[in-house]
Amino acid sequence: MNDSSQDLFWDGRTDYFSDAPMEMAVYSYSRQLFNRLFFDNLHLHKSHYHHSRSKHILLSRLFQPMNLREDRTIGAGRSSEITCKSQRLMLQAGLIQPANTGCFHYLPYTVRAMEKLVRVIDKEMQSIGGQKVNMPSLTSASLWKISERWDLLGKELFRLKDRHNMEYCLSPTHEEAVTELIAMQGNLSYRQLPLMLYQVTRKFRDEPKPRFGLLRGREFYMKDMYTFDVSEEAAMETYDLISQAYCRIFDQLGLQFVKVQADTGSIGGKVSHEFQLPADIGEDRLLICSDCHFAANVEAMTDIETNCPQCHGKLKESKGIEVGHTFYLGTKYSNILGASYSNTENKPVIAEMGCFGLGVTRILAAAIEVLSTEDDIRWPSLLAPYQVCIVPPKKGSKEELSLGLSETLYDTLIDAVPQLRGEVLLDDRSHLTIGKRLKDASRLGYPYVVVAGKRVLENPPVFEVNCQNNGKTVFLTQEGVLDFLRNVKIA
Repeated sequence: MNDSSQDLFWDGRTDYFSDAPMEMAVYSYSRQLFNRLFFDNLHLHKSHYHHSRSKHILLSRLFQPMNLREDRTIGAGRSSEITCKSQRLMLQAGLIQPANTGCFHYLPYTVRAMEKLVRVIDKEMQSIGGQKVNMPSLTSASLWKISERWDLLGKELFRLKDRHNMEYCLSPTHEEAVTELIAMQGNLSYRQLPLMLYQVTRKFRDEPKPRFGLLRGREFYMKDMYTFDVSEEAAMETYDLISQAYCRIFDQLGLQFVKVQADTGSIGGKVSHEFQLPADIGEDRLLICSDCHFAANVEAMTDIETNCPQCHGKLKESKGIEVGHTFYLGTKYSNILGASYSNTENKPVIAEMGCFGLGVTRILAAAIEVLSTEDDIRWPSLLAPYQVCIVPPKKGSKEELSLGLSETLYDTLIDAVPQLRGEVLLDDRSHLTIGKRLKDASRLGYPYVVVAGKRVLENPPVFEVNCQNNGKTVFLTQEGVLDFLRNVKIA
């Protein structure tokens, strides 16, 4: 720089100016300009920071009244009312809250898990040709009287009358309603069969003694499918097709199940099977042969035998939670309600029917019952409300200097692994220790917990990744975390 240009620059010193007032004016103006630029830039930085945080799912913002001390469980009442592990854990973790006897509020974590389960069910049902419908919960008593189940089910039905003195019930199942729906069409062709209609809706049953939380309540969610076929042979092919789909659903969820012969009960029909999750609190008694594939509910056995009727092997008794049920109905409902189709000769023929149920809320609770420890919820990986929980450093700790690393990891993760968008949770309760937040994360059962602990101060920073479903812990750089979580499956 030459001397002639030096008077164009000012470095904050006053010896370039001989005029004191001019010196003070320039100094004051420069300070104001500097302050304005500095604070405007700081505001922009903070705005960007808060905008970045606004797209994060923050644990502190979620509606989840956790009651992780058993003596503080909301609505639990006397300890004797908590009758099983899944009920206790779901209450403590803020997954459900009692509304009245046998009815619960499903809180956000539970709703997310339910929606994922329904997506798994939808995918399998639609892959075999199922079509989704939605039928009224309020069903006319006249339909139930035609099938004679109005009296058969007795007090299990929630019954009511409208202002015109017409009788209705809150349906626990929809065989009558769907059969009437098909009967009203009048022009169903054999080319349209098999017809498989299903729904996922609330059901109602006036349980005399609701218990076990969501395992046996008065109001619950169920997937119920109803099928119509041209013949008994075709109906049994459809029956096997749907049974295989049920097996795939439970396999995807990683749940060990047993398919057992079952009694047809009040629904009726000729053939019936239950899908049971073995569990000590199960209300069903099962007989299982270790030598062959025979398994049955004791209710389906005319005589309770000690030897298998198929191979004469030893039968072992165990308990199970029923999570699915299949029925071949024949013409029990289609005949009395007139559900028919036109055959190849354009003549009306009564359709052969089947019905197939999956307890949606019961599957959730049963899965927690069989997979969880006494203190910590464990989900089927596909159903976990959130797949990943990131735990930043505690406020005031040495690691707080790396606070931004957790949020950078969050942003990079959802960009690099698109299926995790909406699946990553940031535990921003930085006033709590990492240990406290880790304990909460373990109780809530996130499949992956990523911790910004002491090793984030290393170069490059290293995160602790806890895999809660298998108990393993690994230490990875940010790139390592991305690679590790890249193959996580989302329902």
